[in-house]
Amino acid sequence: MNTIYAATRKGLFTWERTNGGWRVASHDFAGDPVTLVLRDPRDGTLYAALDLGHFGPKLHAKRPGESGFEEIACPAMPPDPDEKTAVKIIWSLAAAGADAPEQIWAGTTPGALFRSDDAGRSWHLMQSLWAHPGRKEWFGGGFTDPGIHSICVHPRDSRRVVIGVSCGGAWETRDAGASWANVAQGMRAEFMPPERAMDPNIQDPHAIASCAADPDWLWCQHHNGIFVRPAGAEAWQELSNVPVSSFGFPVAVHPHDPRTAWFVPAIKDVKRIPVAGQLVVNRTRDGGATFETLRAGLPQEHCYDIVYRHALDVDGAGRGLAFGSTTGGLWTSEDGGDRWQELSAHLPPIYCVRVAG
Repeated sequence: MNTIYAATRKGLFTWERTNGGWRVASHDFAGDPVTLVLRDPRDGTLYAALDLGHFGPKLHAKRPGESGFEEIACPAMPPDPDEKTAVKIIWSLAAAGADAPEQIWAGTTPGALFRSDDAGRSWHLMQSLWAHPGRKEWFGGGFTDPGIHSICVHPRDSRRVVIGVSCGGAWETRDAGASWANVAQGMRAEFMPPERAMDPNIQDPHAIASCAADPDWLWCQHHNGIFVRPAGAEAWQELSNVPVSSFGFPVAVHPHDPRTAWFVPAIKDVKRIPVAGQLVVNRTRDGGATFETLRAGLPQEHCYDIVYRHALDVDGAGRGLAFGSTTGGLWTSEDGGDRWQELSAHLPPIYCVRVAG
């Protein structure tokens, strides 16, 4: 891990490792809310999504060999005189596999999924999902509208994609978006009446992530628990032994070991602060059978940092991690989370963290 991208309320910060430690190498879009950043591992293109309020969402790209970002096409709803729906924010971006070298996926509020087949130069709505009868049951979680926040593309078969929807469960396509099926079976929504708690269409996954080496293993940080769906399983399994708290937003999965995953717990619902004012990271290395609570280097008193769903990431080796918080804290670990180093405590609120190198 040699580079950390931190998308914040006041721009995109790029941190680089030097002989003397970490330093801020660049600050792009100074003063503007950058809600999401994606570094395409196939060619190194950097994508940044912005939320400019009255001016709407924007998308920019810095391609290999270019010195700066250029504005590119932004996902937009097709004209429809009978429906006044518009994209409000870009809530997820994901690159396809090597078998689809220019394919990019984008999830938005209000619950729309888009695909670009030309590296973000144009986008088209997945009408098959937008018109799916099950989508009528989706509703907002943190936002008024439902939103697609997680996109897991199979790295060796880009026709296979799993998405996470708040609140609408988990959905999968195996034919590049021609058809979709709800795959949230086994998730439990305690905020619903008991007779609807297991309904897959109204689940609120906060984040869904897969293992790059074994993408049929899926992990989910849900609104009321942590769930895992091992390879070959038909339903999600809720884990009942999570220490500190089973509530949180992000999940990161080891790229080579599907049984290893990291979570940042908090107190749920209207509180949304670290338990006991202590910032910790929970890690499992055996598929959720046991967890470790990692504290070394993290603030352990009077701490009120919350980590959003896109603000935790792990590098390609599975040892370098970084995460950022709503109060502008940025931490990194070089040993899988055993020990953490604070890089900054005074950045703007951090929406998304991604690592590279």
